[in-house]
Amino acid sequence: QVQLVQSGGGLVQAGGSLRLSCAASGRTFSTNTMAWFRQSPGKEREFVAAINWSGGSTLYADSVKGRFSIARDNVKNTVYLQMNSLKPEDTALYYCAAQATIAAFTTSRATSPRAYDYWGQGTQVTVSS
Repeated sequence: QVQLVQSGGGLVQAGGSLRLSCAASGRTFSTNTMAWFRQSPGKEREFVAAINWSGGSTLYADSVKGRFSIARDNVKNTVYLQMNSLKPEDTALYYCAAQATIAAFTTSRATSPRAYDYWGQGTQVTVSS
């Protein structure tokens, strides 16, 4: 089994930057699709970004495109989310996720929470005005 442990997050002013990390453990790291989701109180879980097994393909939500970037280091067994030009509406609980099997990197599979088998514990990101 795979465990995902998140780090980073915190409080930052609008316009600032923050980097989230998600380290995989429990077995040899799988280079399957990994992603970041976020959720605010009273709202549904929202897709943020995804990255395929090799890191060669990425996908972003329109709301974060151009500001956020996702990357992975398969040697360190870690995926990152670099967040720049943060806005108050980015405030949420952020989760990293990973798929258990190798499959085609499609929009439907990459953006659906139901396609992911492993989840991190979540980390709070708060952006003040």
